[in-house]
Amino acid sequence: MSIDSVFVHKMWNDHELSKMVQGGVPFPMLSDTGGKVGKLFGIFDEDAGVENRGRFIIDPDGVVQGYEVLTPPVGRNVAETFRQVQAFQLVRESKGGEATPSGWKPGKITLKPGPELVGKVWEVWKTNMAFE
Repeated sequence: MSIDSVFVHKMWNDHELSKMVQGGVPFPMLSDTGGKVGKLFGIFDEDAGVENRGRFIIDPDGVVQGYEVLTPPVGRNVAETFRQVQAFQLVRESKGGEATPSGWKPGKITLKPGPELVGKVWEVWKTNMAFE
């Protein structure tokens, strides 16, 4: 979503994104002309009339689970966004019985939250070689 019009989104997708992402963006791009949604999330710069780059991961219950706000000159990492969505999904499915360590990727070990883990996180990471 951005403050750009749907027409700008189409041009951007057709002339830029489709060259970077095979088939273009696989989801609809939404237009927030006027910055109404950006204002709600605190990323709309009223004086400049632009939105900072914000990424919000919102769960099915409407709760913001993660967010990142970057100033316009800095790009985002879509792979990291997908990794985080997968981590939030795993934690949600486990009903909090699993936690994902920093840099976790699907298929890697998870942590089991509890008193027995306190002070031993590094030991678990090192033993199971969670990081490559």
